[in-house]
Amino acid sequence: MTQAIIAHELVKTYPGEVRALDGLSLSADSGMIFALAGPNGAGKSTTFKILTTLSRPDTGSARVAGIDVLRQPERVRQAIGVVGQKTGATPEATGSENLVMQGEIYGLSGRALRQRVNQLLDRFDLREAADRPTKTFSGGMRRRLDVALGLVHRPQVLFLDEPTTGLDPDARASLWLEIERLAGDGAMTILLTTHYLDEADRLADHLAIVDRGRIVTQGPPETLKRELRGDAIQLELEAAPSDGRVTAALLALPGLSEILADGRIVRARAEHGASAIPGLLGALEREGFAVSSVTLARPSLDDVYLRHTGHLYTKHDERE
Repeated sequence: MTQAIIAHELVKTYPGEVRALDGLSLSADSGMIFALAGPNGAGKSTTFKILTTLSRPDTGSARVAGIDVLRQPERVRQAIGVVGQKTGATPEATGSENLVMQGEIYGLSGRALRQRVNQLLDRFDLREAADRPTKTFSGGMRRRLDVALGLVHRPQVLFLDEPTTGLDPDARASLWLEIERLAGDGAMTILLTTHYLDEADRLADHLAIVDRGRIVTQGPPETLKRELRGDAIQLELEAAPSDGRVTAALLALPGLSEILADGRIVRARAEHGASAIPGLLGALEREGFAVSSVTLARPSLDDVYLRHTGHLYTKHDERE
């Protein structure tokens, strides 16, 4: 299988010695949905910008659709579709007008352009709103139009940067279905960035978790979850401890691993979670810690993230 995207040892540092990428490498096979997942500030958007020729790395190399992004950026732009976090549509123009303008940028005209615009309006359920200014569109409609704009010229690779951020649950679910439909066509590679681990779990054929500018683990989501044996236990304490007594108390218990206390939240892994919970609660009670809730679950991508980064999944707000 050919590789649609290859990046090797990408490094990018912003002013103030903020290292957004620290030797990031990845490869995505043709025809797959490849997800870059991680908190805001992990390096996802910087990777996105480099692969779409919007930024240059300090060091490293990358190829998209077989084309060097640093040496031939113009050719890369012809081969890709890009849907950024902010809408690419002109607010005062109608949905149809935006699609026509996008097509003309890529050299389409006449009957071929009209057919393509009509096809996309129907595919993304925008026919009834085609003649309305896009500033009147709902958030979900604008996002569907953004994806349609990225597809006008039939790209080999489609890049989606945080495609569902800000959408309500219904609009988010609708866009998930459309992304799955696009992937089902089989002829196009999709790379999406997301800070929603459930989104990556739902959509991705292959997932790479990014943390502090590096990929810490990657593979099919189900494979990554199966690598974690046992059950995930999460407890919420009534008050956050001020010292390490919680961790010390749990380390003395047999059968627990990956113990982490973060404020009021305590997480651990056990081969048989239900059997381990009474002893865990007793150990905390003896140390004077009251527990307000306990959750037991099979491994999730949050647990995968914890295993490979050593900290809980949070949304950082650092510059990417």
